[in-house]
Amino acid sequence: MSDTDPKRTRLTMPEYAMALAHVASLRSEDPYRKVGAVAIDFDNRVIGTAYNGLAPGYNASPEFWHDRDDRRKYMLHAEVNLCSLFTRGNVKLVACTTKPCTSCMQMLCAYGVREVYYRDDYPESEADAIAHRYSIQLVRLTDYPRIIAGFEAG
Repeated sequence: MSDTDPKRTRLTMPEYAMALAHVASLRSEDPYRKVGAVAIDFDNRVIGTAYNGLAPGYNASPEFWHDRDDRRKYMLHAEVNLCSLFTRGNVKLVACTTKPCTSCMQMLCAYGVREVYYRDDYPESEADAIAHRYSIQLVRLTDYPRIIAGFEAG
């Protein structure tokens, strides 16, 4: 979204969703990769927000966070947490701060999501091939307002 375009003062739904996903990512406890996700229904209402993290109620020791490779298998992805908030066919679009991994893209397909927007690339993912196979719109969206940019710097 161009800040210099006087005709355009309202966010598109994908931009709005991405801004919310960005805020959700700030809740992630993972020091290496903070991912947020948002689901929007067919009436343009927010169904839910989610972020990557450990299972609810589990409190990891400080040592848990030192070995990234070991802890990766325990982290629940933002998309997994998000899909727990809705049922198949109720979501128009999902915005994620990182391109969904292969299994998360498969899950979004299974939940009937037709539009997926992401900010950061994830080269190891097969999301592009999955989206192409199932005619899902997969779009990189990097131009959206980051209202809390100052918070990230701290």
